[in-house]
Amino acid sequence: MPLPVDIPQFALCAYLLLANLAAFIAYGVDKHRARRHAWRIPEATLLGLAAIGGSLGAWLGMKTFYHKTLHWKFRIVVPLLLFLHAVLLYYISGL
Repeated sequence: MPLPVDIPQFALCAYLLLANLAAFIAYGVDKHRARRHAWRIPEATLLGLAAIGGSLGAWLGMKTFYHKTLHWKFRIVVPLLLFLHAVLLYYISGL
């Protein structure tokens, strides 16, 4: 059952692409800064990017940069958000 609100597919795809790209880049930047002992991106920001739709980018960033993979918050929350986002997209698509 589609949502009662008509969301154009292009806008949704563009939003998700940008959110995931931002999350992926943020994880890469934070890993780079961690190696240089520089100012870091707060964990709340990294998790927030995953929560607003960038869960796939966050998960790929964790795997690609091997970053935050030992922190329980990230090991549990990011895959859970990815699952919830997948279910939501399935629901929105009306399949």
